[in-house]
Amino acid sequence: MARQPQDLLHLLTRAERLAARRIQSVLDAFGCSVDAWRVLDLLSGDEGRTMTSLAEDAALPAPTLTKIVDQLVDQNLVFRRVDPADRRRVLAQLTPRGLRRRRELSRAVRAEWGPSVPGLTEDEEDQLLPLLGRLSGALADGSDRAGTTAAPAGNPVGRAR
Repeated sequence: MARQPQDLLHLLTRAERLAARRIQSVLDAFGCSVDAWRVLDLLSGDEGRTMTSLAEDAALPAPTLTKIVDQLVDQNLVFRRVDPADRRRVLAQLTPRGLRRRRELSRAVRAEWGPSVPGLTEDEEDQLLPLLGRLSGALADGSDRAGTTAAPAGNPVGRAR
């Protein structure tokens, strides 16, 4: 049976959208979007994150991330500060209120989600997560299985010239 890229894309997209819908139903009670929840979670470390790294890890365009961070700043969940290592860069970091909100949201999502990924055993989840991590890394690197970079061919489908 030949495996097609569109089959993988369809399954990943469907799983992500269904998972996001389920999580959004929990976050609605807190007036929080899935993207804002992801940003809060990505900011859970003490050191702060650059907007560039946040946008990349949240899989969001920079303008969208900026809007979300602006909203989180307005809610006193996030603050911005100058990066001491490079004063040209700005770091986003959780406020104490943001840390509490992140913990509160994480507890609510875990309560809905359960101890493991819905529909999978713990062993299956232990296999799936590293595989998805490897796939994400390979796609981010732009490499195919042979380790060569796949070049786009011709004009993109569905895009105006």
